Amino acid sequence: MTGTGSAAMRGHLAMLLFSCLVAGSFSLGVLAAPHIAPAALNAVRFLIAACLVGAAALATTGIPRSAFRAPWRYAVMGGVLSCYFVLMFHGLKTANAVSASAVFTLVPVMAAGFGWLLLRQITTPRMALALTIGAAGAVWVIFRADVAALMRFEIGRGEWIYFWGCVAHALYTPLVPKLNRGEPPIVFTFGMLCAACLLVALYGASDIMSTDWAALPGIVWVTILYVAVFASAVTFVLMQYASLRLPSAKVMAYTYLVPSWVILWEIAKGNGVPPVAVLAGVAMTVLSLWLLLKE
Repeated sequence: MTGTGSAAMRGHLAMLLFSCLVAGSFSLGVLAAPHIAPAALNAVRFLIAACLVGAAALATTGIPRSAFRAPWRYAVMGGVLSCYFVLMFHGLKTANAVSASAVFTLVPVMAAGFGWLLLRQITTPRMALALTIGAAGAVWVIFRADVAALMRFEIGRGEWIYFWGCVAHALYTPLVPKLNRGEPPIVFTFGMLCAACLLVALYGASDIMSTDWAALPGIVWVTILYVAVFASAVTFVLMQYASLRLPSAKVMAYTYLVPSWVILWEIAKGNGVPPVAVLAGVAMTVLSLWLLLKE
């Protein structure tokens, strides 16, 4: 295998692990969501993630003084990402993990739209086909393979709440190159995480103060540590690693693998396999992944 091929393979393996770790946040989030307010959970999560990424930045690139120019950029980025995560955990109070992860696969098609609006990025016909197939598969899972519910546009409350969080996540993607002014990615992310932590803490101050932290069940602390370390800091490193070795479209494609990983997480939790009709929608998301990865 050539050096280029080997580097690309490592990039694919990084994104494979990325999609698995992201999927875990859905399965754990469903268990933790009823026990803690979303703002309280995410304030601690962003604090831990900011400390980890900040330490990594100091140990690698350092944090140049120029990074503090126009701090409003971090507030915008942190605000958008905060909306995503707070609405995610609000949605997971009632949505199941598989359907919520299917909503997440709508992010690439929405990101393509925001990319055109903000950056005039053009989507190729094959990418458009792949995104359409993936979105159709996601919609099929969201409506639980119920044609009647689809015709009535009968969306669960949790899925609907989380959808608006995914709109915020889709906006975040093109905002990164739009607002970055040459800062190293890890420094830019550190600034964004600090802003997100502050904004969520201000928004959820009453929830944070009223939470009986000592009485929280263990699954909440497991979820907080998991989403802070693995679904934030580690996935950031994996995405940065893969982005240096793969085209952005291929990096984005791994979003479509998340529902398949969630099903495996749910099986491991003893929740069984979803109905075959629902699995057909998951298969469509995997097909869209294949189309996006195909040369």
